[in-house]
Amino acid sequence: MQAINDYSSAIQLRSDRWSALREATGALTRATNARQSTALTKKIEELFNNLSVIEPYWAFPGMSAFDYMRRQFEHGNHEELAFAVGRVTRALTTGAYRRRHIPLERESLDSDELDDEAMQSPEARALAKPYFEVLIVDNVNEHQERWLRSNVTQMRRPEDPFIYEALVVPSLEDALVAVLFNHNIQAIVVRPGLVLKSRMDQQIVQRFLNRAGGQEEIDNMEPDNYGPELCRLVAKVRPELDAYLVTERSVEDIAGLDLGICRRVFYNQEDFMELHLNILRGVQARNKTPFFTALVEYSRQPTGVFHAMPISRGKSISRSHWIQDMGAFYGPNIFLAETSATSGGLDSLLEPHGPIKEAQELAARAFGSKQTFFATNGTSTCNKIVVQALVRPGDIVLVDRDCHKSHHYGMVLAGAQVCYLDSYPLNEYSMYGAVPLREIKHQLLKLKAQGKLHKVRMLLLTNCTFDGLVYNVERVMEECLAIKPDLIFLWDEAWFAFARFNPTYRQRTAMTAANTLRARFRTDAHKRMYEAQQSTLEDADDEKLLETRLIPPPGARVRAYATQSTHKTLTSLRQGSMIHVNDQDFKGEVEQAFHEAYMTHTSTSPNYQIIASLDVGRRQVELEGYEFVQRQIEAALSMRRAIMTHPLLKKYFRVLTAGDMIPDEFRQSGITSYYDAEQGWTDMWDSWEQDDFVLDATRVTLAVGGTGWDGDTFKTDILMDKYGIQINKTSRNTVLFMTNIGTTRSSVAYLIEVLVEIAKSLDERIDDASKMERLSFERRVKALMEDLPPLPDFSRFHEAFRVCPTTGEGDIRSAFFLAYDENKCDYLDINGSLKEALEAGQTVVSASFIIPYPPGFPILVPGQVISKEILAFMLALDVTEIHGYRPDLGLRVFTDEALGEIVKARADAPEIAPAAE
Repeated sequence: MQAINDYSSAIQLRSDRWSALREATGALTRATNARQSTALTKKIEELFNNLSVIEPYWAFPGMSAFDYMRRQFEHGNHEELAFAVGRVTRALTTGAYRRRHIPLERESLDSDELDDEAMQSPEARALAKPYFEVLIVDNVNEHQERWLRSNVTQMRRPEDPFIYEALVVPSLEDALVAVLFNHNIQAIVVRPGLVLKSRMDQQIVQRFLNRAGGQEEIDNMEPDNYGPELCRLVAKVRPELDAYLVTERSVEDIAGLDLGICRRVFYNQEDFMELHLNILRGVQARNKTPFFTALVEYSRQPTGVFHAMPISRGKSISRSHWIQDMGAFYGPNIFLAETSATSGGLDSLLEPHGPIKEAQELAARAFGSKQTFFATNGTSTCNKIVVQALVRPGDIVLVDRDCHKSHHYGMVLAGAQVCYLDSYPLNEYSMYGAVPLREIKHQLLKLKAQGKLHKVRMLLLTNCTFDGLVYNVERVMEECLAIKPDLIFLWDEAWFAFARFNPTYRQRTAMTAANTLRARFRTDAHKRMYEAQQSTLEDADDEKLLETRLIPPPGARVRAYATQSTHKTLTSLRQGSMIHVNDQDFKGEVEQAFHEAYMTHTSTSPNYQIIASLDVGRRQVELEGYEFVQRQIEAALSMRRAIMTHPLLKKYFRVLTAGDMIPDEFRQSGITSYYDAEQGWTDMWDSWEQDDFVLDATRVTLAVGGTGWDGDTFKTDILMDKYGIQINKTSRNTVLFMTNIGTTRSSVAYLIEVLVEIAKSLDERIDDASKMERLSFERRVKALMEDLPPLPDFSRFHEAFRVCPTTGEGDIRSAFFLAYDENKCDYLDINGSLKEALEAGQTVVSASFIIPYPPGFPILVPGQVISKEILAFMLALDVTEIHGYRPDLGLRVFTDEALGEIVKARADAPEIAPAAE
């Protein structure tokens, strides 16, 4: 039986403990000797003890039912115990407890014993009333608790849209643990009788309280403020919940407090019906999907189509003799809902005033932004919209060099002067890490020294990276604003939309960091800290500034944008994405430009199914995102543990840890791995709170060089072709497995089975190999794991496109469009003429983006000088797919004549003095 520390959350721990209890109690009824009975009795007692610290935080089966089962065990009623445990476990597995009462006595009738949610049709499941739980926090005795639960139950009516059960806990600590344990909780009622401390196991309690503000903050609370403080603390860990505060304090006392997620205050009254209606109204506000509902209603209306789109209402399919299979595959509803904004009846994505506008406002609430915009053609388009809206020709933009190619193309369209930032390299795995904060500050200080800080417009970074490296977003924004107080931040969170719905991950999202900084900058404490630091840094040189954690001025403007691929990590149809805005100057400075950029890049015929899926996806994460993300993390962690501890898998594979992917100087917590074979899972909270970079545990990077196969071969020839396992990214010697909110334990188990099978086949092949075959295998492994070329840094822009030799920013737009002229370009073979030119000391300049797959980052951009290191890296990778490179012609480069003409023209142009800072 796995230890508690082998689980990162209580959700899977609880499920596994109930399953183990069902097996043990069933086995006890069949035990044939005293030795078996003794062993099983000890195991059952241990399982009951484990569950006794979890079950008080769940409404089903409830502590009375749990105590009933424990009494049956203590009294030796093994048949009754096994029957009750079996029913509870099945109800938890199938979700039957969400729809009906589950009797536990053997003589009770349960005609719906096979009421398995997974066996029902989607239509039947859609008609069922959703179930949730309400947490009541009050230090009451057993009789009072029954009275509270009874009053809540009596308020339920047949016409209610939801079903809920009440759960009562006595203390503030218990309430915080409950919302972290129990994903079913959707509302909290905080009554005046709550106390501070939990009576539960303090080791477990404190492990979870660290994620809710820390034990020190909780211990310093005043008793009169327990209720309001609880509402505030819950807002930090699960901001999507609703709270209702019942208090005896005056309006004046309550008005000045931070009430967090509190939706309404009830004053010293027991109006259960009013409370009941407010609870339902609060959940309904999150359950609402204005555009999806409008689209469903539209599909049910009889219409005559005298419009474009023959597929609308499915007419062109139903009348066809040749494409009936398409109609049978998709079903009628997708065609009944197919329409256009110009046909009327529904809202327009380009000028939303109705349900799309409302859906975007609900998304802004869910993701913590000030404005949210939907996109139906992916985050690539979102990136270009934001860049075009904010960046003017000639603005300097600091860009992560190995970011998604859409950003580079966005720089071309905007006419930005691009200053590329280098990430730290992970040479042994042929991948880049992320850009150190010191590198960003260093570049900003150089630009300031050259009198160019006024031209710096934006910092653009990927968070999290494809490989799962996550920035300390709050610190990056804080220190950059200390140098340039109006800097705009674009965080590409294409792979990070899910992070909002986990308390550990949320703190490193752009919107959360922006809201935190906006609140902090308004405080007197921040002003005093800023003034104190300014006095100590009055004559500081750049080295001192680089070593200091800088504090921005109180008047700094928080201007953050995040682009998210909802379709990649949450529920949405393909290409469904969102732009989240938290910009203090959006209304006054950006709104009109943003609207124009949005019009430029958004189709006038957007897919309404994608918009509806974004609306429904938002509803899902507000109501069950916490549960789904917890399960996703648990699945990834269990995968990591299985590979790291399996004796055969360890021979050929290695899961890369935070220590492998993040250098020591960027891990202030000192945590190198989230899992230790002896101690189990470490609490990730410390590293996520302190470190410059952390590793997203839901991405499992597996080093496969020990198999003798490179990453691309392992992906294509082994995983996909032989076993049907799909993955996205590889490097020279790694493959990346990404879990998501749809990943099941069965999927993880299948992957482990496949890896074990591969490892066994390798063992057998090596056993049967000749001496020369073994030598060949060892050489392949060495080439993949040891003989790797260093990753090249960004070389430089050629002087024809380089704006300044000191700060290095380049005019990528001019280089991009110069390449349209065939007379100014030539082709060089990377194995022949290009290599010869570099060895002869010639300067060769790329005329296009060059992106090898794998690893998938641009190693050359238009106008960049090709270095020997870049060429050596390309040749050593031995890749067959290089975007921008034509094998039949070679690498597209600028001619010396074309470059000379530009250099001469720039030398002849009058120099313009830089503006004063």
